[in-house]
This record gives sequence, structure tokens and C-alpha cells, in this order.
Amino acid sequence: MKYNIKIEKVQTVDEIPEYWTNEDYIGLLEKFDYPDAEDTGTESLRELLFMAISDYEPSEAAKIVLDYKLGEHLSEGQIDQISNDMLDDKVCEEYPDMELQAPLFHVNQLLFKAYNGKFPSSSATIIDCFISPSDEHNQIPLTKEMVLRLFNEGLSDRNIVKRLFEEQMDENTDFPEAENIIWELENPEKNQYRITTSGNLIKKEEVISTEWKSEIEIPPVES
Repeated sequence: MKYNIKIEKVQTVDEIPEYWTNEDYIGLLEKFDYPDAEDTGTESLRELLFMAISDYEPSEAAKIVLDYKLGEHLSEGQIDQISNDMLDDKVCEEYPDMELQAPLFHVNQLLFKAYNGKFPSSSATIIDCFISPSDEHNQIPLTKEMVLRLFNEGLSDRNIVKRLFEEQMDENTDFPEAENIIWELENPEKNQYRITTSGNLIKKEEVISTEWKSEIEIPPVES
């Protein structure tokens, strides 16, 4: 099926503010021994959390935040290792389990902000675009896998996703990694999409076209 892709805006950001909720801030404040956090005005929860975090050594604070967010996915030994590695390396960009790269990014950037740069900063890329089928009567919900294939023609050959997943980007083969390469795929209005991904996987400057056409195979509908 043929599509027209038009880029509206590409941003490089160092955090996704909507990721951390007020409930998260209250939960983390309790972990950092701040009493009665739920009675605090919501507008100051983040600032209070940063103050509470700053009373701890960076690696210890990292353990607490990692345990809060990823305690069900990581062992105590893994949390200990990551909390130390985070001070020197961008673990969120290198972690072998791609499913955890997004939450590790959010943890890393929370700590980066709280400690005014003691942790290496990472980035995310947000792409606002229109993806329109050539046949407007044939509207099929786009998956992350389909969107990545549609972007193949608009990305630089230097792009790490194109280099690591060349076959999957070019052909209609299994591409389970797509679910974690694109962190969020939003479709607020007809043909309008917002793609959030790692700034390491898709850099702003690697989106080299503003408008192009692409064709992908549509997987058969399961009966």
C-alpha cells in the first residue's frame, strides 16, 4: 500500500515531562523518606522530590528510583550495577534489553535534572508528521513496525536503525524490535502522528527528507 509522508516538526528533547505523574512524585518522595507527600500541593511535588533526592549520594538515589520504576523487571544485583554505571555511561542507550531503554531514559533524565548534570544526559526525538494513504478510502491503523518501514526512505543511511535492522526495514519480515524502537506512537487526528523514540536511535539530523512517498506490504487480517 502506498503512503505519503510529510514531516511537520522534529524535536530533540532531554525529557518527556508527561512521563512522571504526580502519583509517581508522591511515591518517590515516600521512598526518599519525605513524610506526608500526598498533602503537598501538586505544583511543588517535583521540586520537593529534587530536594529530597539531593540529600542522598547519587548512586544511592539511582538505586531508589530504579527500584521504584523497574523493581519488577530487574534483580537487586542488576539495580546495583546500573546505579553505578549510570554515573559514567548512558546506560539507557546501551542496555541490551531494548524494552527497558525507554524507562531507563526517564530514570536517567530525572536524576540528571535533580543533580544538575552529575549523570550523563541522554535525549529523545519527537517527530510530528502526517502519514496519508494514497487511497483515502483504505484507512488501516498503522503499527510501529509499519511506521518504521515507511520512514526507511526518509532516514539517512547513517541511521543506526537502518544499519542494525536493514532486512526488517526493507522487507516484510518479523520486526518485534519495532515495539521498543518507537517508545510512543500517537494518532491524535486522522493521518496525524507523533512518534517518540530514543535520540540515539533516530537523531534529528538523520530525518533527511521533509516529504516523500513510500510503499509497504500490509499484513493479512487474521480471521
